[in-house]
Amino acid sequence: MSVKKSAQSTRGRRDPQKASEAFRDAVKLLNALPHPVLAVAPDGFVVEANVATESFFGISRSILIQQTLANLLPYDSVLLALVSQVTATHAAITEYRVDLGIPRLGTEKLVDLFVMPVSDFDEGVVVMIQERSMAEKMDRQLTHRGAARSVSGMAAMLGHEIKNPLSGIRGAAQLLEIGASDSDRALTRLICTETDRIVKLVDRMEAFSDSRPLERESVNIHTVFDHVKRIAKAGFARHIRFTESYDPSLPPVLGNRDQLIQIFLNLVKNAAEAIGESSEDGEIELSTAFRPGVRLKLPNSDRSVNLPLQFCVRDNGPGIPQEIRQHLFEPFITTKSSGSGLGLALVAKLIGDHGGTIECESQPRRTIFKVLMPMYAPTDGRSAKKT
Repeated sequence: MSVKKSAQSTRGRRDPQKASEAFRDAVKLLNALPHPVLAVAPDGFVVEANVATESFFGISRSILIQQTLANLLPYDSVLLALVSQVTATHAAITEYRVDLGIPRLGTEKLVDLFVMPVSDFDEGVVVMIQERSMAEKMDRQLTHRGAARSVSGMAAMLGHEIKNPLSGIRGAAQLLEIGASDSDRALTRLICTETDRIVKLVDRMEAFSDSRPLERESVNIHTVFDHVKRIAKAGFARHIRFTESYDPSLPPVLGNRDQLIQIFLNLVKNAAEAIGESSEDGEIELSTAFRPGVRLKLPNSDRSVNLPLQFCVRDNGPGIPQEIRQHLFEPFITTKSSGSGLGLALVAKLIGDHGGTIECESQPRRTIFKVLMPMYAPTDGRSAKKT
């Protein structure tokens, strides 16, 4: 990028209003890019940033250009070291798979970093940040769906090969109980209790084996959220405060209303259990937004689908342990001592059946489940009515 040289004071920071007009013209074009791009002067101050940078750091451009890059990042950030190295060597550097901490947002993002010197720009540098998370989320979605299909086959087998014998075992235990002593009766009751527990587990797994075509229609997700919230407030989440951040012009989702209720009831219940009954400031936020530009390639197909609708469930619980985050939607993975680990696996399956994706971002007091789904499109070609 060739940029006119601008005046710079020999002392103190530069006036951001004196940044190169040529660079400002270039930024107008960079605003069309989905990746954050920012210019950093030799004194460390940000002098320009595109729209994607504002979203990435959660801060407006007018405030960004009053900050040094060091103020936006942890003191030991890899990006700060790369900028210093490029400034000293005048050679471009690319670093892949960097965990970039954003203190303002209280989170880390997996990114690729591109840092380039711009000799005509007072020896400053230009930084481009490319988030890897979406591509890797898409890869994980295929893994989640494969795991769900494996459970589907196992569930069908279990329903046939286990439930029938269990019924016979329970019946035999009930017959033995009739003439058993008090001590033996305790054992027969234990047999009945355990067989009932196993049957319930198999019943839950059989939900994975339902291969009937999904009946989908135009659904207002806000009515689904309101229904889920009423159920939660009447029972397991009555001690928790709910907040909403809805896009009032959001188009309808192409989905099955009953299954959407099941999906988000599961996510809200998980959030409530993570917060715990003893919490005095428990909060769950339900949010919706329109996010164009996200596409997912369907398995075993060359066709891709657009997933512009984003639905989120956020809680301020303690967060999810790092060691299980990558496996959260796999069967039998749970943080609960009494959990079966099938709830989130079933959620992933149902969302996959809708052609959507789900991902989780978790830090202490900020866990977000993000669901991306396709928009309803009338078959007659008319634009979908806003919800």
